[in-house]
Amino acid sequence: MAISRRLLLAMLPAALAGCVGGATTRYSGPTVTKVEVHKGRRKMYLLNGRDILRAYDIQLGFTSAGPKQFEGDGKTPEGRFIIDRRNPNSAFFLSLGINYPRPHEVAFAQSQGRDPGGDIFIHGWGNKRRPRSADWTAGCIAVTNAEMREIYMMVQDGTIIDIVA
Repeated sequence: MAISRRLLLAMLPAALAGCVGGATTRYSGPTVTKVEVHKGRRKMYLLNGRDILRAYDIQLGFTSAGPKQFEGDGKTPEGRFIIDRRNPNSAFFLSLGINYPRPHEVAFAQSQGRDPGGDIFIHGWGNKRRPRSADWTAGCIAVTNAEMREIYMMVQDGTIIDIVA
């Protein structure tokens, strides 16, 4: 009986680790040094130097043309940003935060008497099936949940993300 109890206690952490949906699985390949998002092509690339490690089809804000300027405009920001946070409990499966707005974007929005918005993420689809052909986010970058799991493992906080038209 004592051996069975010890065995159960020894196996419990491994069993619980399997319940977190794979978000904590380690990635052991080349370091992702930069993320590139090409809005016009609806593509996102994970790079190590100039080498493409992964490429994804993406969905953007519901009004994707042009850079994000104000809260609610439905646009995805453009420029150089940093992945600055992660959310394992996102309503959209998993998410990686982008440091939008930057000080000049805040200043511009305020000069117009507006809010620049915020909470821009790379995230999954959540619990809904989404058509691949339609942009639907409020300004974020969306991929499938399976793709987001892979991205979440590969991209570290502090990674540069360039978002271009």
